[in-house]
Amino acid sequence: MHEFSGAELRKLRSLKTPYGIQRFLDAMAYHLATTAWSPRYVLRERTAHCLEAAIFAAAALRANGHPPLIVDLEAEQDTDHVIAVYRERGHWGAIAKSNYAGLEHREPIYRTLRELALSYFPMYFNLRREQTLRTYSRPVDLKRFDARGWMTSERDVWYIPEYLLTIAHTPLLRPGAAERLHRFDRRTYEAGLVGHRWK
Repeated sequence: MHEFSGAELRKLRSLKTPYGIQRFLDAMAYHLATTAWSPRYVLRERTAHCLEAAIFAAAALRANGHPPLIVDLEAEQDTDHVIAVYRERGHWGAIAKSNYAGLEHREPIYRTLRELALSYFPMYFNLRREQTLRTYSRPVDLKRFDARGWMTSERDVWYIPEYLLTIAHTPLLRPGAAERLHRFDRRTYEAGLVGHRWK
């Protein structure tokens, strides 16, 4: 499939399900480098950050019969979060990796992408304890980048996150709602930092 070796493709197909893909990512260390590795590179290095994990998951979903879709969750005064999404029995689920607890896997129980995106809101915060999630993108089918070899490139695939910056995002909050949000209580804040890697 698009230049994966036989061994690479067998590995991707051995993951079988979205949850199998998530477990494979969960077993990887989270890394903090400023990179945009392809799925082949992630498969070889066995480490990824949120963007790379989502792109990897999209390729693994494709190898197992799903479209390779990702969604960008956009934050204010914080970093964006990229997730791979899929549908089962008409409901949306997600595969993701994060340096913050609570921003990873989502079971396919959400009727709409808005519901799915909102499920990330309660644990999406910055280090000032501010609730920061604001918008979400439409699903991006990574097949649009097949001609650029996104799945097996030995070079960073920066053109994928650069594309995410150009597309429309849908607000999650009504006008004025962000100004009325409260900071996280310390207990929830500390729970979200379980396993956090610091630079």
